[in-house]
Amino acid sequence: MTDPTSPAPAPSGWRTLLRMSRPRATKANALAGILALLLGFAIATQVHQTQSQGLESLREDELVRLLDDVQTDNSRLADEIRTLEAQRDQLANGAAGSSAARAAAEQRVDSLGILAGTVRAKGPGITMRISDPKDGVTSALLLDTVEELRDGGAEAIQIDDVRVVASTYFTDLDDGGVSASDTPLTQPYVITAIGDASTLAAAMAIPGGVTESVKRVGASISVSEEQSVTVDALHTVKQPQYARPVSPATSAAS
Repeated sequence: MTDPTSPAPAPSGWRTLLRMSRPRATKANALAGILALLLGFAIATQVHQTQSQGLESLREDELVRLLDDVQTDNSRLADEIRTLEAQRDQLANGAAGSSAARAAAEQRVDSLGILAGTVRAKGPGITMRISDPKDGVTSALLLDTVEELRDGGAEAIQIDDVRVVASTYFTDLDDGGVSASDTPLTQPYVITAIGDASTLAAAMAIPGGVTESVKRVGASISVSEEQSVTVDALHTVKQPQYARPVSPATSAAS
């Protein structure tokens, strides 16, 4: 039996360490906690705003252009799907398969020739004329024009006597004016594009688009929709210097 008058035993080291590690309700701790809560709220708000921006941050003319591009792409892809499905059905029809395959191959060659610019093309489209007395039209503006035409579904494009293909590039000339793939363009710039005429014309008139950009630099532009236009400038295909085709066996092995 212990003596009640004897001193209490000293607390163990672990109990002392535990008591020292307990949080203390000081003003500094309370302020740190409040700041941590505010920082967490700010981060959560910023993440929410970043995720919700997207389309909400675009201007009205940008939204209209985006909607037109989506609708045009959807229409073009739907047409391609119907064409490919029809070709598939023809190729599956037994005896008619060989003739259908030959016809499909010939059509494919024609399509590739139009895309590569190695054959002439004819169809509905637009003719556009840009007069630039102040030499305000730059290579970047002509490139934007070509991109807008492509977004509008143009299947063949010609500027003056230059066939526009995937490798076509534009540069500004030192004495004013623009060249296309090292060929100087003459004024007025005459651009012919084959595609749905109304869609192409609308693409040029989108708010903030080509027409407004051309007028902003002191030039004038006219766009005429036509039932039939001809793209007769031809592109000379060059042998690739670096790129080489990959055989199906090599591609499958990789």
